[in-house]
Amino acid sequence: MKKHSARVAPLSACNSPVLTLTKVEGEDRSRENVVGTTDAQSAGAAGAESGSSRRRLHCCIRVTAVQVRKALWGVAMVMCVCSSWAGSTQLAKLTFKQFDAPFTLTWFATTWNCLFFPLYYIGHLCKSPERQTARQRLRECCRFFGDDGLTPKVFFTKVAPFGLLWILTNYLYLQALRKINTTDVSALFCCNKAFVFLLSWIVLRDRFMGVRIVAAILAIAGIVMMTYADGFHSHSVIGIALVVASASMSALYKVLFKMVLGSAKFGEAALFLSIVGSTNFVFVSFVPVMLYFTHVEYIESLRDIPWAYLCGVAALLFAFNVLVNFGIAITYPTLISLGIVLSVPVNAMVDLYTCEIHFNSVRLIAVFIICLGFLMLLLPEDWDQCIIQLSQKLRKRDEPAEGSGEAGAGTGLNWRGRARTSMSTYAL
Repeated sequence: MKKHSARVAPLSACNSPVLTLTKVEGEDRSRENVVGTTDAQSAGAAGAESGSSRRRLHCCIRVTAVQVRKALWGVAMVMCVCSSWAGSTQLAKLTFKQFDAPFTLTWFATTWNCLFFPLYYIGHLCKSPERQTARQRLRECCRFFGDDGLTPKVFFTKVAPFGLLWILTNYLYLQALRKINTTDVSALFCCNKAFVFLLSWIVLRDRFMGVRIVAAILAIAGIVMMTYADGFHSHSVIGIALVVASASMSALYKVLFKMVLGSAKFGEAALFLSIVGSTNFVFVSFVPVMLYFTHVEYIESLRDIPWAYLCGVAALLFAFNVLVNFGIAITYPTLISLGIVLSVPVNAMVDLYTCEIHFNSVRLIAVFIICLGFLMLLLPEDWDQCIIQLSQKLRKRDEPAEGSGEAGAGTGLNWRGRARTSMSTYAL
């Protein structure tokens, strides 16, 4: 685990968006370059103050431009993540009206994961200056599983269990859609972030944070209130239990991935997801066949299967997983997570106009506190220190301005020199 932890933090407990496997490759290298540049500028600042000021201004402008670009990409990413997640949920709900086969839909959508590594390799050929053959790239990515690569022992101990958790997460989510409306399902699934924190706190010994405990309590309270909103009817209770179980499987998937495999680069994550899709196609294909012949998920003719809906759900889920797992290459992970929680009001608006749903006060409060808990879990670990430092900086910025104004009125000193001195003190 230590071997990979310095490279990529896939599904890291609460510091990454839901279902995220990766972070930007070469991030540590870029940070080292920034530190080296800062040290060089500091060494030459004593001899050339004006030159260093220009360089500092140019650096600030460049950093601001990068942040603005990532923020703009983030806005687009939020819209895409929200659309793909809400769209797949709504389309799955429509699919069950014509083809009531949640496991077959799960198997079909999971099989599309086979496309991850081929698409990654195409991107590698287009972007990477050192192009490798498919076999060379495959061997290099297989080192993620150990020095011996992907052996049968590694496959059955480190890959197959995650494939099972993946299938269970999606199957339970789709089963819940058959019982309750999409608004409740999407809101309750946001609780997986709280479950990730609780499991990582217990299993991975992550840092204890009071705000995240409060968020977990809010998530649990939201589940109870959501159950109470429908009067504890058996149909709704089963649906809520299914989506909570799906969120739990998702959280277990993330924490176990972090504990067993540790971390992965983009290529390694793409290979892992492709293996999950291939394993699903090879070893799980008999289950939909059995369900068909036992009339559990039966349809009279293959022509009656809504292939457009099935392909639409699979394509939207595939796009969602691509955006969530690899979108952090161009924007901030927090913005990607916002796309997930924003799918809740989108589903609510669709349900309001397409189905008979009663948004009573209890349901609205439950949805609100679950989403609030999800947003609280996105706060960084040092969020309280950041607020304190920001308030201190704002206070220091106001105090020198008042002091320089009084001194200038009494003595007629140069305000420019006083402002420069105060800014130097503020920077330190």
